[in-house]
Amino acid sequence: MAYNISSVNLYKEFSINLLNIKTMTKYSKFALCALAIGALTFTSCSDDDGPTITPSIYQRLGGTELVADPDNAGQMIEKGRLSYRKVINTTVGLIVADVQANATGNLGAHFAPVLTEVGNSNTTNLAILVDNLTDFFSFNTGGTNAVNTYSGLDMVAAHNPSTNPRMGTTSTDANFDKFKGYVGAAAVQNGVTANTQLYTDIVAVLESLREPIVQ
Repeated sequence: MAYNISSVNLYKEFSINLLNIKTMTKYSKFALCALAIGALTFTSCSDDDGPTITPSIYQRLGGTELVADPDNAGQMIEKGRLSYRKVINTTVGLIVADVQANATGNLGAHFAPVLTEVGNSNTTNLAILVDNLTDFFSFNTGGTNAVNTYSGLDMVAAHNPSTNPRMGTTSTDANFDKFKGYVGAAAVQNGVTANTQLYTDIVAVLESLREPIVQ
């Protein structure tokens, strides 16, 4: 099936919601694990100085500094949140491109409900998905202001089609690796240099979610 997502506005809205992945409502131990990895990273210093604390991922992505929201005229957005939204939007674009190209290992089956809606020019749930994903990753990596409050399903329920009808199918380790690759590529495209501590920490947060997602 070909999905009609060629217009810029449609792509932006597609970008505004990969996190409906799974409308999530309670924090799981896995989300807390991601928070522990993303919020504070301790590094050794000299014996005299003791350990230092590396800023959270959210802070390193721009933190709470307010900037103009490029997708919503007249509104401001935290720079860290905007960085995550850009990465999520790019991730969605990469996933869709592979689905349209019928690439081996594409994730079309997982996102079938939302892709079908977008193909019918309905981007409402896609926008919700992207917003939910932005909330989840922002909050769990140090963006604890109210704007980033996540209120979706826990990761197990969110990725189980029997508890979340918006998830097309369950995920294997290969599927998860594919998704992680999309996010890594999207991060690089949005200014996160590969093989840096920031990139490594982002990948570590994703990896901490493997167990609840792969079912």
